[in-house]
Amino acid sequence: MNTFTPLLAAANNTTVYIAVPMLICFFALMIWVGIACRKHATSVDSFVLGGRAVGPWLTAFAFGTSYFSAVIFVGYAGQFGWNFGLASTWIGLGNAFIGSLLAWSVLGRRTRVMTQHLGSKTMPDFFEKRYDSSKLKVVASFIVFVFLIPYTASLYNGLSSLFNNVFDLPYWVVVVIMAVLTGVYVIFGGYMATAINDFIQGIIMLVGIIAVIAAVLHQNGGFTEAVAKLTDTAGSQYTALFGPNPIFLFFVVMLTSLGTWGLPQMVGKFYSIKDEGSIKKGTIISTFFAIVVAGGCYFLGGFGRLYDAPSLYAANGKILNDKIIPTMLSDLAPVIVSLIIVLVLAASMSTLSSLVLTSSSTLTLDVVKPLVSKKKAMSEKKSVLIMRLLIVFFIALSAVIAILKDTIWSNNMFIAQMMGVSWGALAGAFLAPFMYGLYWKKTTKAAVVASFIFGTGLELVQLCISVGWLSVKGIPVLDFVFTNSLYSGVFAMVGGLILVPIVSLLTQKTLPANIEEKFSCYDVKVVTNKKDSLG
Repeated sequence: MNTFTPLLAAANNTTVYIAVPMLICFFALMIWVGIACRKHATSVDSFVLGGRAVGPWLTAFAFGTSYFSAVIFVGYAGQFGWNFGLASTWIGLGNAFIGSLLAWSVLGRRTRVMTQHLGSKTMPDFFEKRYDSSKLKVVASFIVFVFLIPYTASLYNGLSSLFNNVFDLPYWVVVVIMAVLTGVYVIFGGYMATAINDFIQGIIMLVGIIAVIAAVLHQNGGFTEAVAKLTDTAGSQYTALFGPNPIFLFFVVMLTSLGTWGLPQMVGKFYSIKDEGSIKKGTIISTFFAIVVAGGCYFLGGFGRLYDAPSLYAANGKILNDKIIPTMLSDLAPVIVSLIIVLVLAASMSTLSSLVLTSSSTLTLDVVKPLVSKKKAMSEKKSVLIMRLLIVFFIALSAVIAILKDTIWSNNMFIAQMMGVSWGALAGAFLAPFMYGLYWKKTTKAAVVASFIFGTGLELVQLCISVGWLSVKGIPVLDFVFTNSLYSGVFAMVGGLILVPIVSLLTQKTLPANIEEKFSCYDVKVVTNKKDSLG
């Protein structure tokens, strides 16, 4: 499907002449950063975590750009803006205050302290060392691999369609270009190159979102006039405080906001942050970034019904969500369209780099290294080399899946739905055992297993229902839970938060013997200034 067909009209010579130099500069800067950071990627700790010395701005922007990909700008903003009107802005605000502010406040400090104390570098590694179980690490690594790859593959879709239409390039060529460029700077510079480029890409996203919103509002006579037009065109429910479907809106907010607490590529950012001051500053910066980017995207999408046209509908009358935002932008000035191209590119590459770095480090450190070390200890140099090779593998695999999905597998519902359930499965499996593991000494290994089974199991059932292999019609409760992956994802997360403490209290025999030592990191005395503490 050509997602950005409406932008083709705007892709005149002026747009191309503006966009090409911008893209060349962008690509050159990304590669230069990667090469410049290679000296910071010589050991496992520096390659994966930046030496645990990354400042607040880089960490906050890395968190935000990993959170918000081109999917939110192209797909979610259009889809939920169409469904909820201006009330879709609540999704962006939920992402800012629950997915960013609260996540940093609840998880940031404790994650940084305990992971350094335990010496864990990945989320599966944390599960092994926190719960004394190498099997948990292997299972968690398998879950990460299975569910991150489809999610990674989905990142190519909107961006590749945009380039295909604006520059008349074949889909597969654009996929390869994006994969190679992202791979180059991640392979050379590791986490530090990713963090610096995320900062640059984040600046582009901030400027781009503000410029696009201003242009669209100006096109419609300003904010007040645009809201009045929306009321007249679509009805007052699309300008109401909570929109036409508050229950569905609530589930969208919860999945897209609370889900970040259990995603390994998001939580991993807290492992690397430098110090206490960086956590405080990073919390504020990350929240501001999310308000502008996420809030701005969904606010923009809320005006989607002003651009209702026959081209937005498939032959069966179904709305084509991915065409809503491009249609809104099709008549904007060439410089704005060019900025959008770079914006969507930046959003896609930043998330892609985070996902492949997470996948490769997890597989190397949690699966390959333990197997090899049974015979001979693996050196730091070899570990980094294997991670670099696996980055190539993960990027290539995701690119192949993206290309095949657009061609040979274009009608394969399994692939499409697999991408849809990835977020819910990862968050449902990991959120509860990770958060309770940081705060509650009585959390047990059996409870972690229960959460893994419940979270992934629920989403696999969702997958089977979505592709038509299973039906729960006629069973009211299950029919509601499995309405779509948004609903089941929220139930997976909330169910885990309830299940883990119950199972833990019933299985105290599986509690690690040295639990007090693991939590002793929080009792270490530190000296601080009076301005920070009155103690």
